[in-house]
Amino acid sequence: MERKEAEKRVQELNDLLKKYGHAYYVMDEPLVSDSVYDAHLQELIAIEAQFPELIHPNSPTQRVGGDVLAGFSKVIHAYPMLSLSNVFNEEDIRDFDRRVQAGTGQPLSYICELKIDGLAVSLRYENGEFVQGSTRGDGTIGEDITANLKTIHAIPLELAEPVTIEVRGEAYMPKKSFMRLNERRDENGEEPFANPRNAAAGSLRQLDPKIAASRNLSVFIYGIGGDGGAYGQDTHADSLDYLASLGFQTNPFSKRCKTIEDVLVFIESWQNRRQDLDYEIDGIVIKVDSYEEQEQLGFTAKSPRWATAYKFPAEEVLTKLRDIELSVGRTGVVTPTALLDPVKVAGTTVSRASLHNEDLIREKDIRIGDTVIIRKAGDIIPEVVSVVMDQRNGDEVPYHMPENCPVCDSDLVRIEGEVALRCVNPQCPAQMKEALIHFVSRNAMNIEGVGERVVDQLYTTGLVKDVADLYALTKEQLLSLERMGEKSATNLVNAIAASKENSMEKLLFGLGIRHVGARAATLLSEEFGTIDALAEADVERLIAIHEIGEKVADSVVTFFANEDVQEVLDKLKTFGVNMTYKGRTRQEVPTEGPFAGKTIVLTGKLSILTRNEAKEQIEALGGKISGSVSKKTDLVIAGEDAGSKLAKAEELGIPVWNETELVDALGEKE
Repeated sequence: MERKEAEKRVQELNDLLKKYGHAYYVMDEPLVSDSVYDAHLQELIAIEAQFPELIHPNSPTQRVGGDVLAGFSKVIHAYPMLSLSNVFNEEDIRDFDRRVQAGTGQPLSYICELKIDGLAVSLRYENGEFVQGSTRGDGTIGEDITANLKTIHAIPLELAEPVTIEVRGEAYMPKKSFMRLNERRDENGEEPFANPRNAAAGSLRQLDPKIAASRNLSVFIYGIGGDGGAYGQDTHADSLDYLASLGFQTNPFSKRCKTIEDVLVFIESWQNRRQDLDYEIDGIVIKVDSYEEQEQLGFTAKSPRWATAYKFPAEEVLTKLRDIELSVGRTGVVTPTALLDPVKVAGTTVSRASLHNEDLIREKDIRIGDTVIIRKAGDIIPEVVSVVMDQRNGDEVPYHMPENCPVCDSDLVRIEGEVALRCVNPQCPAQMKEALIHFVSRNAMNIEGVGERVVDQLYTTGLVKDVADLYALTKEQLLSLERMGEKSATNLVNAIAASKENSMEKLLFGLGIRHVGARAATLLSEEFGTIDALAEADVERLIAIHEIGEKVADSVVTFFANEDVQEVLDKLKTFGVNMTYKGRTRQEVPTEGPFAGKTIVLTGKLSILTRNEAKEQIEALGGKISGSVSKKTDLVIAGEDAGSKLAKAEELGIPVWNETELVDALGEKE
């Protein structure tokens, strides 16, 4: 592809992907399937790799998160980000109504918006392009978190009009994302986030944008910084429509209210159904709708006089804690759970609440038989807030975590620097079930048809004791399971057989080595090429690998030193499970030859090889393909109609080959 053609196609793909992304993330109305979107994105990534100079800072490919930041620079807000005053009951709301009407001398209409429980952000656009995003900070000075905000797909990188504008919004974490994140933190022995707001704030204040990218954040834009009417709107409601027309995600549930009675009805309706939302709200924002009347009312030193926030009361209920139950996760973390008398909290009946770890039980002095106050953390996860001490009668029993695993009776240990207790027996039945579920998951061996129900049956019946036993299963054995039909059993046997061909990194991730995620599994596979070679590596050898730290290295060495692990690996080999990396290892990159270590540019039309064939064969021989000619270029391959790249190569004195010379060097001729 020539540069001119690439430039045109990049623009087409940018426009398409932005259109599809806006429909999916903002409008919730997908225009194409995920596979179509991904195909276009991969095409754009490929072209940008060939022509790096065509990468725009706001390209859809730049949302995955870039390099780790050294720190956050300060941002002085062009318009202060003031906080709102709070009201807590009907009387407070009516007082607010009386004050604003007295300030204008006339009845006012309002606009009510859901108060998203997230992190306030400011986004600045110049000529329609996103140039900077920052936190509220102290209202005058915030922190530059542009790189992290770019990972949020609901934030447009380019607006529908080339306007220069600063907008304000609330970044938040959806409830499902919050629950998944805390499950992972529990598994890793880390403290869970208390609520989605803390999780969102913590994600956006990470110096590594890839962390923010992995946490599926979103945003609602709720206003324009500075003069809200500067863009031709008379009311705040009109501005929300204008912001939506520019491509911003605004909350769909805002409502104009003609009277304060309408405001009270709106508040009551959402207080009763806020749990139905996929994001957390902690109140309702009430604003005078007219910009002219807002200007008339003005500001105090801390907040606007024309707006206030009604805060929902935290719903807390009393119940009895009858017992404490322990569960063991895949990594051996033992988590205590309170068993409660069933009680309704925030719209659902709660009979269990996580106690997270032993330290929390001690800090709150939680005892079996206590009357406790329960609420939902972030209106999602039930938690014990505190004990009602004056309800104690002396029959309550202090709780002490056991010294042995509740499932396999092995010793429990607390690893230095962690709050969690762990069962370190790799043959613990509870861990084995969780390990099996992880092994068959999509990012690991991707064996479709093996869910939690099937795993439980396989383990309980003794058909499977470890991950290797999956490969010994027969169709007849599977048919003995409940709700397993002929077709399902056949499909499952075929899926298990197909997984034997997976590349090493899939198996390595599936083995569930602590601290070894999908990225680390790939790095280790590229470095060592085989499971056996990796198993022989020591800590020093491992930490010499870029991105592999001491924690991962220690975990890998400990894992492969375990005799039970070696036994499982031997069984997997016997069943024919691939133990080799199918990509090119670092050792396989040639260090000698006509292309080894050289930077090569392809230009013009090739007639013997396709562009991709040439690229793949050159890279297989240790060469690196670049999209542009520079002083660092070692060789240019010029096909027919080669243009500016050939001219630049000749100007710089860079060697130029024709396609025949390339084919001769590759050892392949038509």
